[in-house]
Amino acid sequence: MNSEAKWFKYYGDVPCTLKYPDISMYDMIKSAGEKYPSYTAYDFMGKSVTYTEFIEEIDVCAKALIVQGVRENDAVTICMPNVPQAIIMFYAVNKIGAIASMVHPLSAENEIAFYLNESRSTVAITLSQFYGKFEAIKDKTDLKKLIVAKIGEALPTVKGFMYKFVGHEPKVADVPWVISWSKFLSGAKDFKEEITFCANGEHSAAILFSGGTTGTSKGILLTNLNFNALAMQTEAASQCLYPGGTMLSVMPVFHGFGLGVGIHTILSFGGRCVLIPRLNVAEFASLFKKYRPNYMAGVPTLFEAMMRNENMQKADLSSLKGLFSGGDSLSIELKKKIDSFLAEHGASIQVREGYGTTECVTASCLTPTDYYREGSIGIPFPDTYYKIVVPNTNEEAKVREFGEICIAGPTLMKEYINNPKETSQTLRLHEDGKVYLHTGDLGYMDEDGFVYFVQRLKRMIVSSGYNVYPSQIENVIDSHEAVMFSTVIGVKDDYKIQRVKAFIVLKPGVEPTDEVKASVRAHCEKNISKYALPSEYEYRDSLPKTLVGKVAYRELEKEEEEKQAALCK
Repeated sequence: MNSEAKWFKYYGDVPCTLKYPDISMYDMIKSAGEKYPSYTAYDFMGKSVTYTEFIEEIDVCAKALIVQGVRENDAVTICMPNVPQAIIMFYAVNKIGAIASMVHPLSAENEIAFYLNESRSTVAITLSQFYGKFEAIKDKTDLKKLIVAKIGEALPTVKGFMYKFVGHEPKVADVPWVISWSKFLSGAKDFKEEITFCANGEHSAAILFSGGTTGTSKGILLTNLNFNALAMQTEAASQCLYPGGTMLSVMPVFHGFGLGVGIHTILSFGGRCVLIPRLNVAEFASLFKKYRPNYMAGVPTLFEAMMRNENMQKADLSSLKGLFSGGDSLSIELKKKIDSFLAEHGASIQVREGYGTTECVTASCLTPTDYYREGSIGIPFPDTYYKIVVPNTNEEAKVREFGEICIAGPTLMKEYINNPKETSQTLRLHEDGKVYLHTGDLGYMDEDGFVYFVQRLKRMIVSSGYNVYPSQIENVIDSHEAVMFSTVIGVKDDYKIQRVKAFIVLKPGVEPTDEVKASVRAHCEKNISKYALPSEYEYRDSLPKTLVGKVAYRELEKEEEEKQAALCK
């Protein structure tokens, strides 16, 4: 749906078709480093590393991997937060043609075992804090070598020395299958040759695991082209990236949004990544003051928490050139609140919502720079085609008709690893000759090609035969003056099949008094159809989150199921 007329109407002279180099991710950032050798590639807790230094770190790590026996197409699991060792390893793995399998370090032991086995990793890297998890599950996997890094090794000399002696680093067993980061790197000297491997765009590069919020987690195999195309598309659509620009890299590297936008896109264009290893909203004000970031990408709940934090009330956000929301649906009302917050704190921009799936690395659609169409997630990226189809078919729906969102373009995954059946059901060849990703998301498109996300198809509530879409109910609840945000789920009901329940978090300082509750209920009754009205409202100080900060509505559904099971006993 990316006709040139529609594209130029909102993006001016930005091309709607790009030329993608047939190279690896490593070559992409090496090229940036050759243009801007003295620019800072990343900052970490007071330590700055230039592009020249960063490329040298990657090259040493790549040689060390070869010494450890890692070869082309081998998978290496990277189970780390946003620390220098994680991104050094990521690009080193890429340089030698191996595949980086990205895993959340807070995953449970059995989850890590599952990820190791799915990717068939025999080598992994983690921080010393998480060593115990690997020790516990080693015998359940084919893991042969675990590289253990320490935070202190990535800090400035004085700070690293102090960190070493304040008891933050747990002990790691001195056993043959475990090797320290420093000893691992020292092995590079045993590789006397030059690395000659030259990957192309179609070469497999990374495995990202789906969040598992709608079922069993799946390994998503992505290529060099997928990541490089994303970087170039994001640069073209954002219209605000420039060499030397600073990204507050808050989203984690095991997530497509954090890795694809927060790291690779920025490094591909000579930008600076401020690596944030642990999300602490209370520190945001000091981060903005110290680094004066130009970009920040996050999930809606992150921005909601940021606005509620007292330390941010006097923060100066005037340095921001781009604030991007993704990973979860941004309600109309929350967007209004964020935009007001930005204006009140000196920023001259609006929050821009992106939409995408891990099967496309991350975003493939974005709100234009200075234009917003209420409720829309924007216009598809260059070379990206959106089609709305009648659910369970390849038949294109009419304009403004609800259907499944399908996406075609250069960022589409290669496959779900070890799952050809799921791959064939998700990647489908349509009559126009393009392979489309069937996202499982419900949405529609207007006459001008603007896309509107409604919600996950599987999240739809069926109550008394009526289809109820939680995101629409959440938009209404969020528009109440006392509400910060809400989440709506379907609860099993013998008569209606499902009834609607709302979980609500109020704004700071607002208590759930009878008066407030009555006001929220009246507001809903006025603005929501009777069949879709929540039958129950529960007020909480916070809601459970997934590992990447989305509201874990599955946990809320599980809570309700357990309550009902207990009542039936």
